[in-house]
Amino acid sequence: MKIYTGTGDRGKTALFSGEKVAKNHIRVETYGDVDELNSVIGALITAFSGQHPELIQELHAIQSHLLQIGAWLATTCESPLQSRIQKITEDHWKFLEQAIDRMDQHLPELHEFILPGGHPAAAWAHIARTVCRRAERHVVGLSEHEHADQDDWSFLGVITYLNRLSDYLFMLARYCNQLFEQADGSP
Repeated sequence: MKIYTGTGDRGKTALFSGEKVAKNHIRVETYGDVDELNSVIGALITAFSGQHPELIQELHAIQSHLLQIGAWLATTCESPLQSRIQKITEDHWKFLEQAIDRMDQHLPELHEFILPGGHPAAAWAHIARTVCRRAERHVVGLSEHEHADQDDWSFLGVITYLNRLSDYLFMLARYCNQLFEQADGSP
């Protein structure tokens, strides 16, 4: 199978569910952000240089969750494929909350804003956090574009997960600086 097909040369792409849309469609922008976030987390993992395998394993689980989210976002609500994609549930964001609480126990109380940076793993976690916030904003926009009900569990689950994930990535950045004996930057 060739990687290039030429089908996108006129600015269109196919969703996972088969529909053709413009490459700048809000749905494509949204799952593109999630894909970018997953790639940044991959770079974050490499910054550990094999150290702290428990965090690497946690980040791999998050990457799997992001693949699920990307597949869901690349599939229209009307598509029969929607029912075959595993949904993001409360268990997914509780996983993040438990990790946040675990790291928080080891960190000093925060009394001021911090500058992103420190150890390369912390810097990548901060970059991932900002990409995550953008993805979250685009999911909110997509839910409005799709006229999703505010109680639509699928959108709500993804928005909640991304909101928790950005908190997790902030905490992870601070935790990485502590693990690698780097100071959080102060303004």
